[in-house]
Amino acid sequence: MEVDGGEAEVLGWIDTERYPLDARESPGYAAVVAAGRAQLAEHGYAELSGFVRPGAVERFVAEAEALRQRAYASEGIGTPYLELPDEAAFASDHPRRTWMPYGVSAVPYDLFPTSSLLRGLYEAEVLRVLIEDIVDRGPVMRYADPFGALNLAVMHAGDQLQWHFDQTDFVVSLAIQTASVGGDFEVAPKIRSADDERYDEVAEVLDGASSAVVTLAMTPGTLLVFEGRHSLHRVSPIEGTRARHVGLLGYDTTPGAMGSDLLREIRYGRTVPFDTPPAVWPPT
Repeated sequence: MEVDGGEAEVLGWIDTERYPLDARESPGYAAVVAAGRAQLAEHGYAELSGFVRPGAVERFVAEAEALRQRAYASEGIGTPYLELPDEAAFASDHPRRTWMPYGVSAVPYDLFPTSSLLRGLYEAEVLRVLIEDIVDRGPVMRYADPFGALNLAVMHAGDQLQWHFDQTDFVVSLAIQTASVGGDFEVAPKIRSADDERYDEVAEVLDGASSAVVTLAMTPGTLLVFEGRHSLHRVSPIEGTRARHVGLLGYDTTPGAMGSDLLREIRYGRTVPFDTPPAVWPPT
């Protein structure tokens, strides 16, 4: 695969000996794709540890620390299904009526400077092709939403994400910095299916009584492809002074897919995107 100058810079941040994105026809690339597909099939996630080189991770951390001032904080309570439950259809102790706290801050795509490393990685065609090859669902495109296409998720002491299922087929994340304490990514892999909600097993996870839960390391530099629609997951409560930084890279199999204004208002505090990223924050 031929790459331009911008893509060549991105490839310099990636451990191309382990992940030869610049040699798509090579046996090494085929092995990476095969391993990723096998992990997805068995566990519902594919971990590409050490995807970003350690030296480049340091630069991503510095960028995240600078960008965190642009993050919008949201908090409240939510259900595992990210929707309002039908109280007439389910008992008060049913998983669909279980409310738990969440707290997270997010920098949306329209606030990332064009010089951003994370933005450059997300917009690189070599990465989109890798995700498309691993997911193996046909054409995959970058998410069209000007807010949700790329986020920096920032979590401080007291923040957490409640147990939940995603409403998208898959999510791609880059671990940038771990919290001082907590912030573990805990998963009950493939606990439900399209044909069986398995509410009893979900209830065991919510009650802290399930042996199905695993913790993914989320070591800085790890790229994670995660199918969260059928895997219950959470981020455990954060403690300490060091913030948890994770890049969330949005892809979709549907052209032009967009988030709702309600979601934008809750997650980012506004509904109208900036035409160009502000040079300073808050904008003047």
